Amino acid sequence: MNDKTFKPFLDTFLRAWKNSSIIELETFISTDYQAREIRDEEVVDFGYEESIEGWKQGFDFVKKQRAEWEIHEVSIIPLREGEVMAILSATIVMNGKALETCHLFFDTFKKMEDDNWKLMRSYIEAGVVRGTDLKT
Repeated sequence: MNDKTFKPFLDTFLRAWKNSSIIELETFISTDYQAREIRDEEVVDFGYEESIEGWKQGFDFVKKQRAEWEIHEVSIIPLREGEVMAILSATIVMNGKALETCHLFFDTFKKMEDDNWKLMRSYIEAGVVRGTDLKT
């Protein structure tokens, strides 16, 4: 990948996530955001507003449980000029023990005209069994 700005951006994005900071995280998500989540047999499509609400609920849960996020970069794939997919696995650690499942995120980020990166699209597999293939 030729663009040296993506990795520092992703590190900042992940830091906001790990800190459960909705104020920070929402600045990284495009208002045109579109996503699809697969949970068991259920397929749910949603946009920016639903995404922010979901992040708020997740962050509130982590804070109330005094838990923390365990997030791993599985892969970073340049898609086209100014567009990168980050494949991330995320789970919650409570009382020092990670949950047995994780969510696998296929997140597409785009470099905007102002040179800032924004999360544009996500495909999310929820409840994936954790394993060494996912670096978790």
